[in-house]
Amino acid sequence: MTDESSAPLSLPARPELTGGRRIGVMVSHGFTGSPHSVRPWALSLAERGYAVELPLLPGHGSTWQEMNTTTWEDWYGAVRAAHDKLAEENDDVLVAGLSMGGTLALRLAADLGDAVAGVIVVNAAVATRRKDVLVLPFAKHVLGSLPAIGNDLKKNGVDERAYDRTPLRAAHSMMQAWKVLRDDLPRVTAPVLFFKSAVDHVVDDSSLPIVRAGVSSREFIELVLPDSYHVATLDNDAQTIFDESAAFVARVTDPANGRTGPRSA
Repeated sequence: MTDESSAPLSLPARPELTGGRRIGVMVSHGFTGSPHSVRPWALSLAERGYAVELPLLPGHGSTWQEMNTTTWEDWYGAVRAAHDKLAEENDDVLVAGLSMGGTLALRLAADLGDAVAGVIVVNAAVATRRKDVLVLPFAKHVLGSLPAIGNDLKKNGVDERAYDRTPLRAAHSMMQAWKVLRDDLPRVTAPVLFFKSAVDHVVDDSSLPIVRAGVSSREFIELVLPDSYHVATLDNDAQTIFDESAAFVARVTDPANGRTGPRSA
């Protein structure tokens, strides 16, 4: 997981392609993954003229043991720094992510309010129906890790390049953050585009209705991905994600639709 595709990505805006305005998108990978899983998505946005920041979250891209020394606060700090860099250099900023990356994007939107122009998530999680998570507070001290559910892809021959173990201390930290985010979802006011795979073996279908009912967004769009599993940004519906994301960014940042720039956080 140390090759170029797993490295962070930082690309400037090309306002000549976006009507003279500088628009940025912070894109985050998910739990135990790396930028590799969302790099094609980020590059597709950059090709359309949008500035992109794709950070490598702390504890990722190395070993699951190292990840077990990091927490939700560390990962959030990385995406917040990426967002703030974009905010300094651009007229508007959106936040996006896959799986836990989408959860981090929602957390940013809750904290920053109207300073975020839009939120794009793919198979984001804020809850689970799995009962085995109830033992995480105890299991994390005994086991350290469990086998991961990685490479949940319908498309043949594609490798997510995620860890082959789930670090339990890190997983527990992530799930503790879910409840706080659920309580804060009404603070999300930006338009939301939520992609959900029809079949997902990692994130169940409990999160989407919670997010839909919880946010205060004036616009909430749901798009089902019929031919992809969890890592949809590398799967058969990836082009749909790329095209619909770009259209969403263009629309919600268009001054003709009332967006004139970032509000104060």
